[in-house]
Amino acid sequence: MYPLCPRLTELARVFLKLGTIGFGGPAAHIAMLEAEIVTRRQWISQAQFLDLIGLTNLIPGPSSTELAIYIGYLRAGWWGLIVAGVCFIVPAMAIVWGMAIVYERINDLPQAIAMFAGIKPVVVVLTIQAMWKLRISAIKNLPTGIAGVVTIALIGVFDVNTLIVLLVAGFGVMVWQNWRNWGGGLSVVWLPKLDLPILAIVPAIASQPSWVDVFTIFLKIGATIYGGGYVLLAFLQSELVERTQWLTSTQLLDAIAIGQVTPGPLFTTATFIGYLLAGHAGALAATIGIFLPSFIFVVIVTFWAPKLRQSVWFRSWLDGVNAGAWGAIAVVAYRLGVVTLVDWLSISIAAIGALLIWRWRVDPLWPILVGATIGLLGQLARSHH
Repeated sequence: MYPLCPRLTELARVFLKLGTIGFGGPAAHIAMLEAEIVTRRQWISQAQFLDLIGLTNLIPGPSSTELAIYIGYLRAGWWGLIVAGVCFIVPAMAIVWGMAIVYERINDLPQAIAMFAGIKPVVVVLTIQAMWKLRISAIKNLPTGIAGVVTIALIGVFDVNTLIVLLVAGFGVMVWQNWRNWGGGLSVVWLPKLDLPILAIVPAIASQPSWVDVFTIFLKIGATIYGGGYVLLAFLQSELVERTQWLTSTQLLDAIAIGQVTPGPLFTTATFIGYLLAGHAGALAATIGIFLPSFIFVVIVTFWAPKLRQSVWFRSWLDGVNAGAWGAIAVVAYRLGVVTLVDWLSISIAAIGALLIWRWRVDPLWPILVGATIGLLGQLARSHH
């Protein structure tokens, strides 16, 4: 057995490295964690690792980050939980924070505008790809199919709040699949974080948000989001573009693009948005707000895991939430497509991006760089003429 301090130092070193080189999204992060933690260092077995993946998929938030946090807990207790999580998040946060500062200074330059205009069609393609890939795991049967369609209608046509729709989708599928067993096992479904008072932590809409407003918004998102980075896009569209109007669709697409080209969790997009909304305090508040629930949920799941695994009600609720999340991504993909694919250049970039992503299956970083290059070349050609 190692003493505690060397274990914490080792955890910090490992997760700082993984957070710095972790390009490619959650699937790539999980693969790197498996290679480093299971194969190379043999801290846990393959079976334990798979079990942790299943557990982190039961709770809201970024699953790869929560996996890192949980591994830290197993390796060095509560201090390990904190060290692993913070070290996995901080490299991406620092990079995104720096890019936000640069973005604020150059986003009025024609070249920068052209580059981001070239990136946006690729982000739309990535969103459509996420919707397409998730359809199999999200739409499993008739109840989840109906939940997905109803979600599209409620969000896309009636502009109902995304969080409310996801909760309703989960409840509807849960009741549909288990109504014959009503009264048997319902008590183990609800975790404290899912109680309805979470809906109350919505700040009054201010024309210029403070860091407290930013923290509150991202705390709510971090506490309730299932389905990964592209569901985050749906939540941000609903909360920050449509409800509060603190961001434009253009700024949101730019933020997601920055998240795609940087390592670490896509949820560090929150750092970028927090900086745009409330400066340095906003960047820190948004980052803490969106990731804090993940630490709390990992603590909770260490105690609740057996009940969660056994609860048919909870699994059904999660099926409904996932179907709703799929519908929310579909709505966002459509809305972003409408405002982005407006001329032959943007449509051409989207087509090239789709070919690279779907035909040759390249990492999203490369289509984004191609889009930025085409956008810049297009601007240079226009200025030359």
